[in-house]
Amino acid sequence: MTPTLVRHHSHADTATPVDPDTGARDWAEIQERMLAPLYEAVYERLEVGTGTRLLSLGCGSGLALLIAAGRGARVTGVDTDPDRLALARARLLPDPGNEAGTGAGHRRLLDGDPSEAAPADGTPYNLLTAFTPIGCSSGDAEGLVSALRSAVPLAARGSTVVLTGWGPPERCATAPVLRVADRLSDGAPTPRPDGWRVARRDDLEEVAFRAGLKPDGSGRVACPFGYADMDSAVRGLLSTRLFDAAVRVTDRAQVEKEVAQALRPHRRRDGTIWMPNVFRYLVCAT
Repeated sequence: MTPTLVRHHSHADTATPVDPDTGARDWAEIQERMLAPLYEAVYERLEVGTGTRLLSLGCGSGLALLIAAGRGARVTGVDTDPDRLALARARLLPDPGNEAGTGAGHRRLLDGDPSEAAPADGTPYNLLTAFTPIGCSSGDAEGLVSALRSAVPLAARGSTVVLTGWGPPERCATAPVLRVADRLSDGAPTPRPDGWRVARRDDLEEVAFRAGLKPDGSGRVACPFGYADMDSAVRGLLSTRLFDAAVRVTDRAQVEKEVAQALRPHRRRDGTIWMPNVFRYLVCAT
C-alpha cells in the first residue's frame, strides 16, 4: 500500500477540547494509514496467510488486522481504548447478513488485558504483533513488556513476535515536531508516562530481553507522513497520543498552534505536508 495524502477534514474551533471519540476518528481516518507500509512489509516477510493465527497487541482501530485478514489470517486484536476499538469492530465485524462478513467468525476484538485473549478454539496463536511504535514516549517499553508477558503464554512455543519502534531521529523528519510535546509538557508532574523522549537504538532489543524473547532478525521500513493540509497534519499527529501530556499541562489550542509552527518547514507549495520517516521492526521467537 502506497502512503497517500489524507483528505481535508473540517475542524471546529481549535480552542474547544476534542472528545476521545473525535481523537479516535482522527487516528483511524488520518494517521493510522501512515503505518500501512510497515504492516505490509512485516506480513510479506513473514508470509502471513491462511495458516496464520494472529494476536495483535494494541490493535487500535484495526487497519493492521484488516490487512492480515485480507491475506487469509485468523485475527484477534486487543486494545484498552474503547473508542478506537469501536471503530475496529465496524471495520472487521460487519453485519452477519452482509456478504462481506464471510469469515468474520475468524476475527475477534477484545477490550482489556491480553491475558483475556485466549484462542476461542484452544489452538495457540503463532504470531504476535505490537505495531504501536515504541521509542518516543516515556514508559512505553514498560507497557509493552507487561503486555507481552500476558500474551506470550497464549502462543505456541517457537511462535513469532514482532516489535516495532521509531527509527533514529536523524532518519525521521517528524522528530523535531514531536519535540514540541517534550517542551510543552515540562511542567507536568514527574514521572510523565506519556511524555516524549528521543528514540534509542536498542529500545526493541531491551524489550525483547525483558519479555524473554529471542531476537531473530530486524528490518527498517520507510513510512512517510503525508497530509493534504495543515489542519489534517495537526489533527493526525495529536491523535497519536504523544502530545497528551502537553495538552494536559497547557491546553489543546496552544499545542495545536505550536505543532503547526513546527510543521511549516515541511509544507510544500501546494499546501500539503510531507515528512519522510523510518520505522524499525524486530522479529523475535517465543
